[in-house]
Parts: sequence; structure tokens; C-alpha cells
Amino acid sequence: MVIFLLVMAITVTSVFGIERGETKRDEAEINRLTMAMASAIERRAFSSTSYLRAGAALLSTQDEVTGTLFRRFVEELRLDSNFRGAEGMGWAPSITASEVPVFEERLSEGRVSDVRITPSLPAQPRPTLVPILYLRPDTLRNRRALGYDMYSEPVRRAAMDLAEREQRPIASGRIVLVQEGSGDEPGFIVFMPVFDTSGSGQDLKGFIYSPFNGQQLLASAAELVSYDGLSARLYDVEGGERSLLAQLPGWRNSANVVEREVEIADRNMLLVVESGRDEALSMMSMITLLFGLAVASLLMLVARLLAQQAMEDSRSLDWFAQQNSIRDSLTRELNHRVKNTLANVLSIVSLTRRRASDLDEFAEGIDGRIRALSATHDLLTQSEWGTTPIRSVVEVELAPYSRNAEHEVVLDGPDVDLAPNDALSFGLAIHELATNAAKYGSLSVDGGRVEVQWAKVNERLAKVEWTERGGPTVVKPERRGFGTELIEKIVAHELRHPVELVFDERGVCCTLLVPVRQPSEFALRAAYQTGSRPTPPDQS
Repeated sequence: MVIFLLVMAITVTSVFGIERGETKRDEAEINRLTMAMASAIERRAFSSTSYLRAGAALLSTQDEVTGTLFRRFVEELRLDSNFRGAEGMGWAPSITASEVPVFEERLSEGRVSDVRITPSLPAQPRPTLVPILYLRPDTLRNRRALGYDMYSEPVRRAAMDLAEREQRPIASGRIVLVQEGSGDEPGFIVFMPVFDTSGSGQDLKGFIYSPFNGQQLLASAAELVSYDGLSARLYDVEGGERSLLAQLPGWRNSANVVEREVEIADRNMLLVVESGRDEALSMMSMITLLFGLAVASLLMLVARLLAQQAMEDSRSLDWFAQQNSIRDSLTRELNHRVKNTLANVLSIVSLTRRRASDLDEFAEGIDGRIRALSATHDLLTQSEWGTTPIRSVVEVELAPYSRNAEHEVVLDGPDVDLAPNDALSFGLAIHELATNAAKYGSLSVDGGRVEVQWAKVNERLAKVEWTERGGPTVVKPERRGFGTELIEKIVAHELRHPVELVFDERGVCCTLLVPVRQPSEFALRAAYQTGSRPTPPDQS
């Protein structure tokens, strides 16, 4: 997790840097595009005012502004190619109410129906009228504006009054052009006053003007730049208030915008360009983020696998260490068992040799006693040299006699476990008692009976009683034989407790005290045998 978080932190930092660079680059690009669009709009305005100044200079020298003269002038300007964004160029004379009939007559010349001044004159006519007489190019759209008294509308009138005072082109505020008909797309008009300079004074003859559709003007400026997803707005600004003139498609109201003031015929306007860049991460950032996530996940997985492998290796080392410890313990125990067994064999050989009168007696004695030792060893091997029950040792030694129907062998006692060394010594003792009983005691005659009973004296000691009944009358031997020496000396020494051997007339009785195996003394082997040791590693 630490590696994952560290790599992800580096990735996030990289993404942040990439996004910051993309933002800076986008801001620079938007600034450049905004300047280009503002310059295009201002060039349109400068061209318009230049044409209007030229037209005003021409018309001021004419006694009468005829349709032919105005048409030729506008055609020479080639407005279709050089004046994009404007509706054309028009002429509106300044007249009084008494001149309205003559104006309407001129306006209707050559037309199918009469054209009247709009809005119509009220009961008390307006003192000054500035109706549109010509508007080129002559299109159905522009014909809608003919006869419209622009001086009747406050916004237009304010611009014309200012233009007359300043004697230079002035742009109006936000209006809806008459050409729009029932439409509502806003625009503005640039007015240039025309004065009569033939006399001594300067009398206002009228206004040459250019109407602009805000949407068309903004779109024509945007065509000069190439930027996917670009959007812009053009506002008319008056008294700190913004009035929307035009808006390109795709406006999203994002915070990533650039504003630039634009001046059109002495009118302040505001161009606002919005970035087309999505708020989401850029492609490079997404690739970096996904790559960082993949690398972080891969490193976390590798680190986890290495950690698991290290844990497995650690468990394997612990398991091998425990196996070595168990192996060492078992080796030491085996050496101890072998030494004890050899010592027992040597003692048996030595005592048997002393008591034997000939070779056959020696061989027979050695054979029986080593077989008894071997039988007990088999029991210990079956229990993996762990605990050996008293009952098992007794049953093995008395097996040849218990299957004989002429004798009766009775075993009685609880489950008591013996240690390996104690089991070997106890087995030798039972073997000697059984051999003596088979030769001289209750197992040598029909109807003889041997009882072996045992019980726990305490948690660490068990008492075993051997009793013979129904056999020949027992006479205490004058000299001690090998069996007596083995039981009273060797077995008593190995079991660490004295052995009581009584030659009763009714039968031999022997009492042995045998140490009980304590589980806590062999906890390591118990754990090994019960499978609680750690699982060995896969060695494939």
C-alpha cells in the first residue's frame, strides 16, 4: 500500500503538472485568438467608418443625392467581399414634416406599390425625421427598412445626435434592425452625418450609415481563426452594463474565458472568448493517470508477492529449523536407546553366562531373553518410540501362554503409558516371571492361573502386581538365579524403584513400581506426531 500510494502521489503530481501546462498553453492560445478576433472586428469597424467618411465627403458636395449616384458609389466599394458582417450601406436624409409627401413620392418611384414613412406620423408630426431612402445592396431583406424613420427610435436618435455634434462616425447602442422583421437578433448602426457645404453654413443633409447584425459580425471575425470548440460573445457596454449583441454556438458559461475591449466607431464593446477545452482531464493526463495506476497496481502486486514469498521462506526456514531440532533430538534419543539396549544385552549375556552350566542352557537363556527384548522393541517401534501401554507389554510377553486353554491369564488395569526405557525394563521383568512360571510355576501345570493387575499410585507412578495361583507348591530357591538377579537388580535400577519378589507357597508374587509417562516431558514429539508442526514448503 505504501508503494501504491507513493506511485499514485507521483502520478497525481505529474497529472497536475500536465494540466497546469495545458491550462497555460490554452490560456496563451485563447489570448492570441481573442486578439485576432478583436483586431478583425476593429478592422471591420475601421473599414466601415472609412467608407462612411468617404461617402459623406462625396454626398456633401452633391446638390441632390440620387439613387443612381448612391448605387454606383456603393457598388464601387464592393461590400460583398470587403464589408462582411455589415448589412450594407444606406442613406437617410434629414427632413421636416412638411417634406414628408415629397419624400414618399421619391421613395415610391419605380416601385409597384407606394412606400410610406414608418412609424406613421401622429396628430402632431415630429419636427425632424430621418427616414431611410436608399439601402444597398438592394435585397428583399433591406427593402423592409425603406421609409423607416430612424429618428423616431431613442437609441438611434441618441447616436445620430452625437454624430452630428462630433461630426464623425458614431455607433449606436444595442438595437434590433428593421430588416429582421419578426426576428430579434440584435445589432447596431454606425452613423456618419452629411452636411451641405455648398452654402455659407453647414446644414445637416442627412446620414450615411451602415447597419450591422451582431451575430454575422462575430461569426465573420471567428472565421479568421481556427480553433476547435471556440465560442465567443460580443457585448455592448454602456454605463458599466453589458448588453449581449451576439453569441457563437457552444457557449458553456465556463470560467476559462478571456475578455478584450473593442472600440467600434467611438462605441465601447466587449469581446469575450471562451476556451473550447473540456473541464475534464486532457488526453495526456488521462494516459499518465492510467499508466500510473497500472504501474502502481503492478508494483503493489509484485511487492505483495515478494512479501508473501518472504513469509513463505521464513516459515520454511522455521520448519526446517524445527525439523533439524527434532532430528537432533531423535538422534540423541536413538543413541541413548541403543546404548541402553546394548547395555541390557551385555548384562543379560554376562548374567546368563554366569548361571549357565552348559552351552545349550546358555543359548536357550540368551534366545528367550533377547526375544522378549525384541518383542518390546516391536511395541516401541509401532508407537514410534513414544508411549507404550502397560497392557500391550504384558500381552506381548504372555501371548504364548494366553492362547493355551489349559492355563488362565487374567489382565486387569486402566490405561497407563510407559516411557520407552521403562517399557523395555518392564518387558524383561514380565518375560522372566512368565518363563519362571512356565518352568516351575502355575503355567507349568493344567489349571494354573496368572493374574497381572495394575493401578496408578499417583500421577507419576503405577503399581503392577504379578500373582500366580494353582501351580506347584513353591519352595524358595537356595541360590539366587538369573531371573531373580535381573528383576531385583537390573529392572529395579532401570525403573528407579525397588521390586518386591515373594516366593509364596501358593505361587510367586511380584510387585513393581513403574514410572508413568508424563506428556509434558515429550511435548516436541507430541507436536510432531499430532501434525501441529508447520506445513513443509512445496519442494516441487
